[in-house]
Amino acid sequence: MQRVVSQKFKRTLALATVAAAALIAGCGGGSTQQIDPFSPTRVIAFGDEMGTILQSGKKYTINGLNADTRLVDCTLSPVWSQILAVGFRFVYPQCNKDFVALPQGIMYAALGDKVADVRDKIDQHLSNDRFGPKDIVAIMVGVNDILELYRQFPAQSRDSLINEAKARGKLLADQVNRIANANGRVLVATIFDVGLTPFGQKERQQQTDIDRAIFLNDLSAAFNTAMRLNLLNDGRLVGLVLVDETIQQIARFPAAFGYSDVTNAACRSDVAPQDCTTDTLVAEADPTLWLWAGDTLLGPKAQNSIGNQALARARNNPF
Repeated sequence: MQRVVSQKFKRTLALATVAAAALIAGCGGGSTQQIDPFSPTRVIAFGDEMGTILQSGKKYTINGLNADTRLVDCTLSPVWSQILAVGFRFVYPQCNKDFVALPQGIMYAALGDKVADVRDKIDQHLSNDRFGPKDIVAIMVGVNDILELYRQFPAQSRDSLINEAKARGKLLADQVNRIANANGRVLVATIFDVGLTPFGQKERQQQTDIDRAIFLNDLSAAFNTAMRLNLLNDGRLVGLVLVDETIQQIARFPAAFGYSDVTNAACRSDVAPQDCTTDTLVAEADPTLWLWAGDTLLGPKAQNSIGNQALARARNNPF
């Protein structure tokens, strides 16, 4: 009896395998076919100073200098949006060195931008352009929203500010969904915990009413959570870059990630943020070993990590 059952099972399994193969073939599948890798024709960057390249080629990190001229070289110390673009062989017009390529990047990211500014710039883009399935749209914004809300404390209660952080996170998700529904392909980044920044650590030391760094982290978490909960989650049109988790891990285990300082700003405070270079750092600062460039600005090493994550997400997401 056992042998008969076994033979029946084998025949059933064989028939099921043949049927499955026929179904795949009927749907246009087959062992010789593969899903084409995502190959965008344009990159569009929205957000704040984390991803900005100025017309001068300067960025809000530790700018790299040409070894001979000692002038800023925009191709050095790339910011995350730039790493994403270069990964697809694109350039932004703000850093089209020697005009070697036709710019295929559009830079909307700007100093001080908040979520509402991104919404307005999407309006601006759609007034004379569109989003398409070959556009990779990169967005990182929210830190300036958190700083704006934080400065309203204690005039505004902690709970009301947390609720407003959630509202702004949802507003960002709405903009991401809006682009996706317009047929664009979107990469959106969470924001780092602002309490981990040099600014947050100073606030913890200088303000004694509550732990200000924890409050900043709570605002950041509320923003990120609301954004993630409201994103269009079809697994295809939107890719998520987890900046918050990356910076948390670096802050907890700096040596494991090759950092020697995760609490101080490497750039001198008497130098404008966009003018910070490898020649204008505080004593002992090392751009390859310090996490932060400014009070709320990431250094080149962290920018590189985030940019590579974004590029990997863009390549691996089933856009």
